[in-house]
Formats: sequence, C-alpha cells, structure tokens
Amino acid sequence: MPKKVYSKELKESVFKRLAPPNAEKVSALAKELNIPRNTLYTWRAKALNESSATSKKASKWSSKDKFQAVLETVSLSELETSKYCREKGIHIEELNSWIKQCQNANNTKFEDPQELKENLKDEQQKNKELQKELSYKEKALAETAALLVLRKKANAIWGEPKED
Repeated sequence: MPKKVYSKELKESVFKRLAPPNAEKVSALAKELNIPRNTLYTWRAKALNESSATSKKASKWSSKDKFQAVLETVSLSELETSKYCREKGIHIEELNSWIKQCQNANNTKFEDPQELKENLKDEQQKNKELQKELSYKEKALAETAALLVLRKKANAIWGEPKED
C-alpha cells in the first residue's frame, strides 16, 4: 500500500489544532480528517521537538539572547508580546524581569580599580600581621601547656612543694 503524502499546510493546521490553547483530541481529529491517529501523533511529536529546539528554556538563555528578546519586544503591543513569548517558550514575567534588568544595568556604581588594589594590599598586610600574631600566641600557649605538664610530672615525682 503506497504511503499517503500530506501537504505541509495541512500538517501545520493540524498541529495548531493539537497544540495549546486549543488542544483538540487526536482521536476526534483523526476521525474528522480521516487521517490515522498514529500519523497525527507522529506529526505532533515532530512539531513539538522542532518548536522546543528553537525555543530554549528561559533558564538556559544567554544574556545576549535575553537582551535580543528585550530589543525585539520593546515596540510590540501587549498582544504581540504575548504571542512572541508563546512562540519562544518564555513567560511574560520572565521577559518583564529581563526588561528591568536591562533598564537597571547601568545603575551599578563601579569602584576605582586602583582603590580596590590598594584596599586588597592593606587587607593582605593586616592578614599577614594577624597570622604572625596568631602563630606567636599558639607558640606561647604550647610553651605554657608544656610547663604545666612538666610541673605535674615534677609534683608526681617529688611531691607537692611545701609552703613556708
């Protein structure tokens, strides 16, 4: 039995009817159009794979892609923006968040690199001094502990010293 060939337009119109928000049932559409259900399932799966390949999850979008989306939607109406978001697989809230990020991008105050270097140098010097002081105190503590141990051993051998 020869394989029946369907037009691209028919496939696209069927996918639109199968995709949200319409989401008609495959079995009902198969009866109406006299197309095997397996064929419709195959078309839908292929179309979903293609659309998911073109629309990345918003969490995987690069900064450049997000900025491009902001540029592409800046002059669109609310309805057109919603359509754009559906096509790209993103939520309007995400797009609005990206718009705010773009608007606030230049609000951050940058510190002078020379001043940062000097501060880093000062902090490194302080760190070095604190390390030296800590080492000195650790040695003093070890010496005190050693003296206490020696005193205990001496007392154990010769007994407690008598007070006059």
